[in-house]
Amino acid sequence: MTVSAVVHDAREVVTVEPDGSLGVYEEAAIAIEDGAVARVGPTGPVTREFPPENATHAVDASGKAVIPGFVDPHTHAVFAGDRSDEFEAKLRGKTYQEILEDGGGILRTVRATREASDDELLSNLLDHLDTMLAHGTTTVEVKSGYGLDTETELRMLEVLDRADDRHPVDVVATFMGAHAVPADRDADEYVDDVVDDQLPAVASQGIAEFCDVFCEEGVFDVEQSRRVLEAGAEAGLTPKVHAEELAHIGGTRLAAEVGAASADHLLHSTADDVDALVEADVVPVLLPGTAFGLGAEYADARAFVEAGADVAIATDFNPNCYSQSMGFAASLACVEMGLTPAEALVASTANAASALDLDDGVGTLREGSPGDLAVLDAPTYVHVPYNFGVNAVGTVLKDGEVVHRA
Repeated sequence: MTVSAVVHDAREVVTVEPDGSLGVYEEAAIAIEDGAVARVGPTGPVTREFPPENATHAVDASGKAVIPGFVDPHTHAVFAGDRSDEFEAKLRGKTYQEILEDGGGILRTVRATREASDDELLSNLLDHLDTMLAHGTTTVEVKSGYGLDTETELRMLEVLDRADDRHPVDVVATFMGAHAVPADRDADEYVDDVVDDQLPAVASQGIAEFCDVFCEEGVFDVEQSRRVLEAGAEAGLTPKVHAEELAHIGGTRLAAEVGAASADHLLHSTADDVDALVEADVVPVLLPGTAFGLGAEYADARAFVEAGADVAIATDFNPNCYSQSMGFAASLACVEMGLTPAEALVASTANAASALDLDDGVGTLREGSPGDLAVLDAPTYVHVPYNFGVNAVGTVLKDGEVVHRA
C-alpha cells in the first residue's frame, strides 16, 4: 500500500455520514492510501499509524478546516463565445425569453460553438475546470447541448471525454441535444431528430452517461420531453430533467414518472411535486446562481428538506449563469434559500454525488471513499458560505494527490 497523503493537525476535518449528517473531527488528521481514505480521526493516533514523513504528500492544516471536495452536479461548461452584453440587457429589463427571441441566449451560443474547433472548445473547458478546481470542485457534471445537431453534439461529448482524461477534475458527461429548438425547426420535428438521429449516435459513441431535456414553456413540453427521455433510457442513458425553471408545466412530475436521477431548477415546483420527487427517490438539484442571475424567486429549499429529500445544489455554470464557484452557490443557498451551512455542505458534496448516481463515497470523505478534499484557509467549514465573495479554498487533493495550491 502507498500512503498518498497525510493531512494533519487540522482544526477540523468534516465528513458526511451515512445518515446525511456531518461528522466533525477536531484537531484531526486524514490519511489517504492508494487514492482512498484510510483513516480519519485525532491527529495523534492517525499520524502514529501513518507518519506524514512517509507520505508522498504531507499537508500541514494547522488552524484550518478540511472538507470533502465539492461535487457540482449541473453545468454547461463546454461552449464558445461570450454573452456578457446580455447581462446588461437583462439589467435593462429584457427577459430571458425576449433575448432568445432576438437571436440571443442559447441559440447565440450554439452558433459560436458550432464555429469553434474542438481544440478551442477543449481549451475553454480546461480553463473553466481550472477555476472550478481552485474553488474546491473535484467532480463536475457537464452537459452538451450547444450543438443541436448530431455532429456538434458528438464533438462536444468528445471534448468532455478528452478533458476528463487530461484534467484532475472528474468530468461526468450528459447528452442534452434537447436544450433548445433550432431556429429553422419546429419542436416536434426537432424531437424526431434527437430521438432518431442524435441519440443512436450518442449511444454508439459511449461517452454520455445521462440524457437531459429542457422541459419548459416555449421549448419542449412534457410529452416531447418524455419522448426524448424514454428514447434516451432505451439507449442506456439515465434521465435528467430541467424542470419548472421559468414556469410550471409538469416537468417535476415527469422526472418522477421516468425515474430520473435528478430534477433540476424547480423554482416553480408545487408541494405535490415535492412529494412526487421524494416518493420516486429523485434528487432535487437546486441552482441558486440561476435565480440570482435572472433576478428571479429562489426555489423553496426548505420544502424539499422538510419533505425528506436529499437536496443537492449546483452552480449551473453557463454563459447565462457565469459562476464556477460552489462556495458562492452555498452562500446563496444559505442566505436566499434557507439552508443551514451544514445542509449546504451536504448538498454540495454527498447529495450532489447522488444526483450523478455516484455510490462509491464521492463527496463524503469517509474511510474507503475517494481521497478528494479541500483544505480551507479558514478554521471551519461554515466559512464557505459565511465569507461570501471570497474563495475559502487553499489546497485541493484529488485521489490523494495535491492538484492545487493557492
